Amino acid sequence: MFIAYAVVGILLAAVLTGSAFATFTRQEAVVGSMSSLGVPDSWFPRLAALKAAGAVGLVVGLWVVPLGVAAAIGVILYFIGAAITHLRVKDYAIAPVVVIFLLAVAALVLRLASA
Repeated sequence: MFIAYAVVGILLAAVLTGSAFATFTRQEAVVGSMSSLGVPDSWFPRLAALKAAGAVGLVVGLWVVPLGVAAAIGVILYFIGAAITHLRVKDYAIAPVVVIFLLAVAALVLRLASA
């Protein structure tokens, strides 16, 4: 189970790192998408920092089980919030959010199973 967690955790960390970088650097696709959802510009650095922290926590969670569990829970909560934000403005194109959410759930289950 540990190898499965390592694969899922590192994959999810890579996705979160890319998303955090795109948010920090305010790439047009990300800024346009988040702005259309009503996310204020002042939230971008905080949201990017949360994604980056989740990525670091998942990777460090390979060695520190409680941190891996906490990071996975944090990422799950982040993407529940993202889904709610999409649905609040009636944007039903939430497939990427759901996929990342499911990866985070898988990371949590696998980290708990391999502890």
